[in-house]
Amino acid sequence: MANRGASWDPLVHTIADLKEAGCAKLPKEHSDYFNGGAMDLVTLNDNEAAFDRYKIRPRILVNVDNVDISGEIFGCRTALPMGFSPTAMQRIAHPDGELATSRIAAKYGLCMALSSYATESIENVGSQGNGNPYVLQLSMVRDRPTTTQMLQRAEAAGYKAVFLTVDGVVLGRRLNEYRNNFTLPADMQWPNLLSSGKEEMAGATDPLKPRRFDYDPSIDWDNAIPWLRTQTKMQIWLKGVYTAEDVQLAIKHRLDGIMISNHGGRQLDGVPATLDALRECSTAAAGRIPIIVDGGIRRGTDIFKALALGASHVFVGRIPIWGMAYNGADGIDLAIKILMFEFKIAMTLAGCKNIKEISRSHVSFLNSEGTLAKL
Repeated sequence: MANRGASWDPLVHTIADLKEAGCAKLPKEHSDYFNGGAMDLVTLNDNEAAFDRYKIRPRILVNVDNVDISGEIFGCRTALPMGFSPTAMQRIAHPDGELATSRIAAKYGLCMALSSYATESIENVGSQGNGNPYVLQLSMVRDRPTTTQMLQRAEAAGYKAVFLTVDGVVLGRRLNEYRNNFTLPADMQWPNLLSSGKEEMAGATDPLKPRRFDYDPSIDWDNAIPWLRTQTKMQIWLKGVYTAEDVQLAIKHRLDGIMISNHGGRQLDGVPATLDALRECSTAAAGRIPIIVDGGIRRGTDIFKALALGASHVFVGRIPIWGMAYNGADGIDLAIKILMFEFKIAMTLAGCKNIKEISRSHVSFLNSEGTLAKL
C-alpha cells in the first residue's frame, strides 16, 4: 500500500510482537528470568505504563523533509539515540549471547554496556566493535581484586566508561527465581570474574556470612568514587539514580554522567517508573551533568518522550534478549529497524528535524484527574 513504509518480518511488526515471538522459544524459567522483576512487579509494570501518562504535543507546518534521527554518546555518532543496557547471561537466550548483541551494536554504531555477569568476556565482546562505544557495567563485590581486574581489562580493550551500579548493594527479591529454582546453566560461566563464583554462590550454607562475590553494601560517596578514580581513567557514570538529591551529589562529586534506572524493576519494588524519575532528575541536573535512562522503552514514541523529558540517550535491555531469542543477531537487527522506523515517524509527525529540537514543550502529562497538563 502506498506510503505505508517498510516491513521486515511477516510476523513481527512491533516490539510487543517480538517479545511474544521470542519468549515463545524460551523455556519458562528462562523467559521468567528475563521478563520478571522484584516482588509484586509494581515497578516493572509501571516502567511501561508511565509512557502512556505522557502525551506528545506535535508542532505542525514544519519542514520535515530531511529528518535526522541520529544520536551521540561518548563522542561517537549513533544511528539513533539508543544503546544496549547491561543484561546478564545473554547466552541463556541464544548461544551467541553477548556477541550477537555486540555485532548489531557495531553495525549501527550503538553503545553497548556489558554486564559484570556476562557470559562472554570483556575482550571478545569489544572485539566485535567497529568504532562504536562500549561500557563496562560494574557491580562492586566485596573482593576488590575482582573489581580491579575487570576495570583493567575493560580499559585495555578500549571501553569508554564504567556504569557503576548503585542500586544493587543487595539483590532484589525476585520471586520467579525462587519459584523456578533458577541458576546459571552448568555449561556457562561468568568469565569476567576472577573465577565464575558459581560454586561459592550456590554452595552457601550460611546466608548471613559474607562471601567474596557478594555485592559490597559498604560502598558510599566517599569511598567508592575516589577508589574507582585510582583504578581507571575511563569515565565513571552512576547507574541506578532515582532522586534529585542524588543528582546534586553526583554533580558535587564530579561524576561524568548518570543513568536513571531501576534495574528494569528488578531491585526495590515500589520505586518510581524511570520516566517519572527522569522528569525530576533532569530538572535538578539543569544541564550540568549528562543524563541517560533505561526501563520500559518499547516504542519509537517512548524514545521521543524520554528525550523530551531530558535524557540525551536511552538504553534498552530486554529488547535485544527478545530479538536474539526470536532469531539470533538477525532478531536484534529486526528490533533496531522497527525502533528506527517508529522513532523517525514520531519525530516527523511531531515536527522535529533532529533530536536537539525535541524539548519539554513537546510533551504534556496526563494527571490523576485525566486532564492534560503542560510540564
